[in-house]
Amino acid sequence: MRFSSGAEYLEWPMKAVTLFGMSGVGKTTLGRLLRRHEWFLYSVDYRIGTRYMNEHIVDLFKKEAMKVPLLRQLLRSDSIYISSNITFENLEPLSTYLGKPGNPEKGGLPFDEYMRRQRQHRAGEIAALLDAPIFIDKAREIYGYEHFLCDTGGSLCEVINFNDPADPVAEVLTRNTMLVYIEAPEEHVQTLIARFRESPKPMYYNPDFLKRIWADYKAGRGIARDEEVDPDDFAVHGFERLIRHRIPLYEKIARRWGYTVRMDDVQRVKTEEDFNQLLAETIDREQAARQTATG
Repeated sequence: MRFSSGAEYLEWPMKAVTLFGMSGVGKTTLGRLLRRHEWFLYSVDYRIGTRYMNEHIVDLFKKEAMKVPLLRQLLRSDSIYISSNITFENLEPLSTYLGKPGNPEKGGLPFDEYMRRQRQHRAGEIAALLDAPIFIDKAREIYGYEHFLCDTGGSLCEVINFNDPADPVAEVLTRNTMLVYIEAPEEHVQTLIARFRESPKPMYYNPDFLKRIWADYKAGRGIARDEEVDPDDFAVHGFERLIRHRIPLYEKIARRWGYTVRMDDVQRVKTEEDFNQLLAETIDREQAARQTATG
């Protein structure tokens, strides 16, 4: 969704905005801010974890519980139940389920099982993104919110097929929302990499990209068997490659379908009015740039 001017955006009576970009750029902070006003916050990661991956997550917990004799007995007699307590702020059950590939003695998963869970996440993420229009309607018709904010995960760029002009995710988001890329400076990228090295976490990868960096990692370290891979060491290797892989894809989404704001500008947003003014100014600036480029 594009606008002819910032004024047109400001006059939009029921706004719907999709934020995307890498971790830590301010998407969730903006979501918390706007929730205090007439904005409905739709977290794609929360939707994945509670709707599309919840059964997979709980089944894993049950398998682990069945290894404990007392819990096995109680589960089989339906005396207890196990659930996943995912919240907007705590997505740990989802990341724990995704896991990391490598040596099982270090908590790693067999690569085939890891790929299976990656495919489940991909399907869940696409489904959650396609649900955005449903929640735009729910936000207004059920809860009475005027405006809608979609907080996407960092892997939005991995589930869009840029070679398909009718890609369903891109089509749904651009038809129903304004796409806004929050661009991070290089120092933030370096900070993310440093933090990840200290505490490697499970990530979602495009399957072709994952297979490539998995093969490169093993070849570079002279590892023949998947079971010899250190899960955390591969996670660090993968994240550093992944973050560089995603930046041009974010930029491509913004150029083709949306707008770009800087992380520094987002950090200065303190009110709903600040947020709307930032987007209006961004629209005017990019509109002027396009007009200049076309002569």
